[in-house]
Amino acid sequence: MSEKLGNTEPSIPIRKPWRGRAFLFNALGLIVILVLALLAGYGSGISIRRNNESSTIAQQLGEQFQYALVDIEFKRYENARQRLDFILAHDPNFPGVQEKLTQVLVLMNQPTPTVTPSLSPTPDFTGAEQAFAQAQQQIAAQDWPGAIGTLDLIRKLDPAYKAGQVDGMYYFALRNYGYDLITKQGNLEGGIYHFTLAERFGTLDRDANGLREGSRYYLIGASFWELDWAQALAYFTQVAGYGLWDGTMTVSERLHIAYMRYADELVEQGQYCDAVTNYEQAQTLGALDAAAQEGYERAFRECYPPTPEITPTLQITVTPTTPGPTSYP
Repeated sequence: MSEKLGNTEPSIPIRKPWRGRAFLFNALGLIVILVLALLAGYGSGISIRRNNESSTIAQQLGEQFQYALVDIEFKRYENARQRLDFILAHDPNFPGVQEKLTQVLVLMNQPTPTVTPSLSPTPDFTGAEQAFAQAQQQIAAQDWPGAIGTLDLIRKLDPAYKAGQVDGMYYFALRNYGYDLITKQGNLEGGIYHFTLAERFGTLDRDANGLREGSRYYLIGASFWELDWAQALAYFTQVAGYGLWDGTMTVSERLHIAYMRYADELVEQGQYCDAVTNYEQAQTLGALDAAAQEGYERAFRECYPPTPEITPTLQITVTPTTPGPTSYP
């Protein structure tokens, strides 16, 4: 019996290599996208951290500059030089630091004057008790500079005379003189200096300490004037409620100008909606000047483009007429 033999070889499925390659390409594409996303997030984080570090360093440099001014007043020239060198090492363009360093170096190298004995008779100082009574009268009359001078005289005549009371009078006169210098004369540096002197005799109260810190922020903000409007705004907005001024402009006037000029910069950078916000902040403090008004109108158009008008289309509906029954004769 014969058998018909067929093809007994096993069938081998045909592989489609393009499917494997497509899967591999998709996986690689996903990995690339994830890597790019991670790099973008990392770069953004680095940028934010650098901005925060820059703001912190600027504040520290401003504080060191104020301390250097106090050191100069007390003739601690070496301390002042070290502070100014520190500022220059971190920011060579910090406003005023080079001039102050030159001044300090000149003062440090001045020859010590030779004291020539005076042939005039020793002046007849009033007694410490009389000077103490005079200082009390001057404090009652709020003559702070006069009281400070009289207290200095008491210490020269008799350093031990009513030491505790004299210390308290020093604190009171220095504290109030610093307050008046800032609030009435706009002499922020002088006020900070006298507050610092008062702190040698006691802890500053909350109002005095807040006014001193506000004055420091104002001076730091002023150091960025016309150089970095964003930084200037950052400092002036923190002391907006203090009513400070520096003898030339109040903090409100500086905020008004800084908001306008910063908004102008945002317009040039194409950040129109942020510019509108800053222009409107400036308008709460005063009218916009010509440049700011032009920038505001441009930014407003770009941020809030007009909605296109849609002309309604007249539609005519034709109703078909139904024919009636036809009549035949």
